[in-house]
Amino acid sequence: MARLLADRPADKLTIGDMARQLGHSHGAVRNASLTLVRRGEADQSGTGQPEFRANAKTAAAAQAAVISPPGTHAPRAQTTTARTTTPAPRQTGPIRRAGGQLYHPRELAALPDVEALNRLRDADVPVLLYGPPGTGKTSLVEAAFPDLLTVAGDGDTTVGDLIGEYTQADGGGYVFQYGPLVTAMTEGRALLIDDATLISPKVLAALYPAMDGRRQIQVKAHKGETIKAEPGFYVVAGHNPGVHGAVLTEALSSRFSVQIQIGTDYDLALALKIDARVVRVARHLARQVELGELGWAPQLRELLSYQKTEAVLGTNAALANLVGIAPVEDRDAVADAVIKAVGVKKIAPLTLGKQLPASAVRKPPGSTVSAHRGRSR
Repeated sequence: MARLLADRPADKLTIGDMARQLGHSHGAVRNASLTLVRRGEADQSGTGQPEFRANAKTAAAAQAAVISPPGTHAPRAQTTTARTTTPAPRQTGPIRRAGGQLYHPRELAALPDVEALNRLRDADVPVLLYGPPGTGKTSLVEAAFPDLLTVAGDGDTTVGDLIGEYTQADGGGYVFQYGPLVTAMTEGRALLIDDATLISPKVLAALYPAMDGRRQIQVKAHKGETIKAEPGFYVVAGHNPGVHGAVLTEALSSRFSVQIQIGTDYDLALALKIDARVVRVARHLARQVELGELGWAPQLRELLSYQKTEAVLGTNAALANLVGIAPVEDRDAVADAVIKAVGVKKIAPLTLGKQLPASAVRKPPGSTVSAHRGRSR
């Protein structure tokens, strides 16, 4: 990478330019380019698609081969290389996501879920993940695709949020800022449309030409520019059935050949040492949801939150908070389940009580006034 930039010192090269010349995946080229920039051995510019250029240190960097530590390469580069020789080892252990959190793979079609998603990506088969909020849909996609870009969908999402729009430049005037869809297409990256069913169908229609046989879109707002998808571009979407305003249209559903239901793995919750009584409550409530008797049950996100709250505020406060985060119409049922499982007489949402006397209030660290301050010596 450094050698290519050093050989063309006057040129600004995009990731697509370099990937085509080097014959590597866009993900691998992107990672290598950003590594050079972080080490000060190349310069990055561009308000839309990033461009890279050699600087005074690039030529020296090109003289020494650097072997990156395991796990630092783009997943598609690893997968493609491994499958031409020996199948890649299955990732059954925890995977560290970009934000540092660990993801624990689960089984999907007799494969670890992250491997299954990478195989679907290699075959260019779009995937829709659906299930209640907090079950780990986003976590799975982040673990499977470290080169991921994400669009957080809602009712206010516009075509500009996907494709791009004009923004005011620092020096005055306006410049077109490409959106995540264009970036994913030109860099051959994975794109997650989270909460896709909250986005207006008219907005989602801008995505469809990139997903079908055309694999291109036209940016009407930017001189009618045509953007073509580079190899590696892939779309996955998330859907929360039952969430107010979520509508899975036929047009959206038909674009995703594989649709995978995601639920909470309560065995994993136990393995993560979450209070077994609370996990039992969650299982019971989940069965009621399946039977249509209830509208809400704690998912893995809420169980992990319970564990953290318990560690800070204690069991009673954590139980009260678990009841309080349930929808109002389901709180009585959640409270009853907690009472039966834990054996407390009464449980109510976490609430502020009466004002404490000054003597009972602990002062924050560093706020204590010296006992002898102000005394004469």
